[in-house]
Amino acid sequence: MKNDLVVKPVEELAPLIKEKSVSPVELTKAVLDQAEACEEKLNATISSYREEAETAAKQAESEIANGTYRGMYHGIPMGIKDNIFMKDKLTTMASKIHQDFIAPYDAGVISKLKEAGAILTGKLNMHEYAMGLTSDNPHYGAVHNPWELSKIPGGSSGGSGAAIAAHASMASIGTDTAGSIRIPAAFCGIVGLKPTYGRVSTHGVYPLSWTHDHVGPMAKTVKDTAGLFNIIAGKGDGNPADSNRVLDGDVKNLVIGVEEDFYFNQIDNRIDALVRKTINTLVEQGARVEVVSIPSMSETGHAGFTITLSEGSAVHMNNVLERAGDFGADNRGMLEMGAFPSSQAYADALKVREQVKKEFRDTFKKVDVLITPTSPVMPINIGDSQADLNGEKVDFLTNVIRLTIPGNLTGLPSLSVPCGLIDGMPCGIQITGPEFREDLVLNTGLAIEQTNPLNGAKPSIL
Repeated sequence: MKNDLVVKPVEELAPLIKEKSVSPVELTKAVLDQAEACEEKLNATISSYREEAETAAKQAESEIANGTYRGMYHGIPMGIKDNIFMKDKLTTMASKIHQDFIAPYDAGVISKLKEAGAILTGKLNMHEYAMGLTSDNPHYGAVHNPWELSKIPGGSSGGSGAAIAAHASMASIGTDTAGSIRIPAAFCGIVGLKPTYGRVSTHGVYPLSWTHDHVGPMAKTVKDTAGLFNIIAGKGDGNPADSNRVLDGDVKNLVIGVEEDFYFNQIDNRIDALVRKTINTLVEQGARVEVVSIPSMSETGHAGFTITLSEGSAVHMNNVLERAGDFGADNRGMLEMGAFPSSQAYADALKVREQVKKEFRDTFKKVDVLITPTSPVMPINIGDSQADLNGEKVDFLTNVIRLTIPGNLTGLPSLSVPCGLIDGMPCGIQITGPEFREDLVLNTGLAIEQTNPLNGAKPSIL
């Protein structure tokens, strides 16, 4: 890389920009240059706004020079997942059907980013309509994992995860309906937060499942993620996260819940070992572990699929009937399958959701956070549909979301942070907390991050 600025996290760059020793123009050009340099290999971008981004960076520089500094993300360049509306901009949802769609207004999160002075550099590639976990897109090409280009980056926010890991974006906004922020965060060695349901507005985000859709931040570090969350989150509702608590990574007296029967069942042995080792590092910092039981967890996969596919089929019904051939084969199959569940099956899934939510509430009366693997399997090769699970071939899709979809079903805040490497690829650990306690999961994530789990390792593309 020609410019060392792009490798720095926002938490280091923001003070330099504020004190005018780093120029937003210089940083934006460096990030755009990096994005262009690795795009042929990465395929993380659908639309680039270089000219507009450089103009916005000049405006940010002028504002800061005149004493108007808006906060941590003022003058920071980032790409945005391409299912999030930006007024008068092409917003494709990485689909053929919406390949010419121009968004008529800014999404709520885009308005907040603009108010914060962030520099929006373009739209990032993703799984078509956010309906998959590989980001192997039939219309715009597969996104490649910067750690190993033959591997998937996860999805559906795969372009966001890959771009951040490759320093082609300082951060991003992703969406998560079954793990679409946390899984690419885990596979790309970055941080991703799925906030409490409703904590961040989904206005202007193309829907998949209106009761499971979440919008959240993705970034290089926990503090970068927290800073971005503080910009896009709703304010003034009296929730604990509104206080913007200072993150210090202190986990003394933290009570960690470990649920063995579901979250540590049928897990890649290497992932299991890394996650348990990471939990032990928190114990060494003063936390303690309590084994918990959440009886209805075995029903979350079926209930989550039923709700998501039923609602997704309703969203896409007209296009399924009139333009089914314009969907990618995987999504077409899922949407058609989603149309079959009866109203009784949907109602039964909603009952499961309420029961699981109750069981989580009871669990959080005993523990502060629940710590689990983010994914039970490692990234597969682009084009594959099966993962290796301790020598056995298993369906990738149904396995990769097993541990993340409960967070969407319950709406609880869940964070993925790196916890180590397996055969040169990053592995993620998931922290789930009570509703509106994003500060608690972020602080726990910071304690893990401060142990330097990746030990300075870098993606192979760098």
